[in-house]
Amino acid sequence: MGGPVSPCNAEPRDILFTCSVPHLSENPPNRFQEAHVDWDGEAPPADLQVHEEQAKSALSENKSPDVGFRWSVNPYRGCFHGCAYCYARPTHPYLGFGAGTDFERQIVVKVNIVDRLRAALRKKSWKRELVAFSGNTDCYQPIESHYQLTRRCLEVCAELQTPVTIITKGKLVRRDVDVLQALQRESGCRVTLSIPFANDVHARAIEPFASPPSKRFETLRILSDAGVDTAVAVAPIIPGLNDDQIPEILKRARDAGASAAFKILLRLPLEVGPVFSARLAEAFPLRHAKVMSAIHDMRGGGQNDARFGARMVGQGPRWAMTEKLFSVHCDRLGLEYLAGEAARPARVRPPDRGGPQLPLLF
Repeated sequence: MGGPVSPCNAEPRDILFTCSVPHLSENPPNRFQEAHVDWDGEAPPADLQVHEEQAKSALSENKSPDVGFRWSVNPYRGCFHGCAYCYARPTHPYLGFGAGTDFERQIVVKVNIVDRLRAALRKKSWKRELVAFSGNTDCYQPIESHYQLTRRCLEVCAELQTPVTIITKGKLVRRDVDVLQALQRESGCRVTLSIPFANDVHARAIEPFASPPSKRFETLRILSDAGVDTAVAVAPIIPGLNDDQIPEILKRARDAGASAAFKILLRLPLEVGPVFSARLAEAFPLRHAKVMSAIHDMRGGGQNDARFGARMVGQGPRWAMTEKLFSVHCDRLGLEYLAGEAARPARVRPPDRGGPQLPLLF
């Protein structure tokens, strides 16, 4: 990627929400800007501002072998959930924003993404490959309740028989159960709930505006009962903070109807490191040193490994024990253990080409 670009071609919209984050407005230095300005005195709370932009395309191509999809749709830039560990934070400085509270409260909306997606999926060259929602920020963050871009994009995928995989922390996905059922019938669909914490209180400290885990497990049950294929992602695993919760998360997910599970080790690229460390120190001061030491141990002395094949996993005896714990409990519970982030639908229906019905794949 190159340098920063203008975040939008319109002035900010009227503020749709007026709540503030539970910590003061703070951003790490923007690596594309020479100067960094700190507040003189106490920083103000961060209120949501929404920016609309015209997207050039709807589909983002992924070339990493670490994930199980080639194409993704991201209706929103930035994420209101405010997860301290979010690996997408370093993308916000490209837009001229900060990677801290700006990432959580300066949200860019691709208002034309539905039309762009329809045009892309109608091309003769489109092979009806799997499309992920979303590869970057959560497509069911609260602002989706207003714009409904995710729902409308999913309707396009159902209409044009394109298989879909969704990963989210938002209970708002329940709203679209009718569209998900249509996708399940027509082309294939899987919804993965990201649940790194079993405890609502712990989750609130690190993921302050995401749906609490109790609501995510409830969402798994609602979708599973509706016939939608579901999975759970224990992601990220934060050694010394949530790795001991793996058995409970997997059991509760299986009891709620999930058929598969995968895990990802915490990664702290660029600005994510200081944001996560500060939030961890604020929420769990007695665990901070232990957790950061364990992360360095699993990451070979660093906080991140950007190499393909190494980004999602760790190294050393502690990581080996974590992998063993995860696989043993998946086996015991009858959960399919997915390698990496390969949250593909269990079955994908081939497109109808006018001939005899082909057998279902996968």
